[in-house]
Amino acid sequence: MLSKLTPSVADALADIPDGATIMIGGFGRAGQPVELIDQLLAQGATGLTVINNNAGNGDTGLAALLAAGRVSKIVCSFPRQTDSHVFDGLYRAGKIELELVPQGNLAERIRAAGSGIGAFFTPTGFGTTLAEGKETRVIDGRNYVLEYPIRADYALISAFRADQLGNLTYRKTSRNFGPVMAAAADVTIAQVDRVVEVGELDPEAVITPGIFVSRVVEVGDRAWIAGADVAIELEGAEA
Repeated sequence: MLSKLTPSVADALADIPDGATIMIGGFGRAGQPVELIDQLLAQGATGLTVINNNAGNGDTGLAALLAAGRVSKIVCSFPRQTDSHVFDGLYRAGKIELELVPQGNLAERIRAAGSGIGAFFTPTGFGTTLAEGKETRVIDGRNYVLEYPIRADYALISAFRADQLGNLTYRKTSRNFGPVMAAAADVTIAQVDRVVEVGELDPEAVITPGIFVSRVVEVGDRAWIAGADVAIELEGAEA
């Protein structure tokens, strides 16, 4: 058996070089690989291109990585929110490059990379500045713009459970970008609450097959998830 289990978060991220392109999962706080992001900050790689749904929240996680000057470019859908002051300051100062991608296009461009799709036409963005310089086409009387896949050197994602072969299950909305990012990167690193023995995961519940996962690191049950699970169990007992 080829185990994907890695001893520590530090070991999992040790080989990420300067200038790497990194996908980071999560939709806001949901599904964000917090421990992996914190270790990336400690690891020291710089000149990074980050692909994420947004550009960081508050002063922790991705925002802390930006504040440390480690990211030269970010590809995302929502760069500005009420608490995105770190990105906002860097962008206004000309210290970070932004590629703005509509959310549906972002998800599909990542999925296309993992599916071997060379490019695709979408109506989203046609006629706006986001389509400038891109090929366009009229299909069945509707205007479309050509978009290309987004690939990465590494993907950092968060899942709920994994077995030692790297098969992953997710919990509710924390699933979001994890599965498509896992398939679109050369190296996928997944943090999970718990690693179980091979055969313990219900095959029907596995969303990301281990073939797409390079390394798994166990970070322990997070308090908010453990509390939610207890609540679910109590509800089941009452029913």
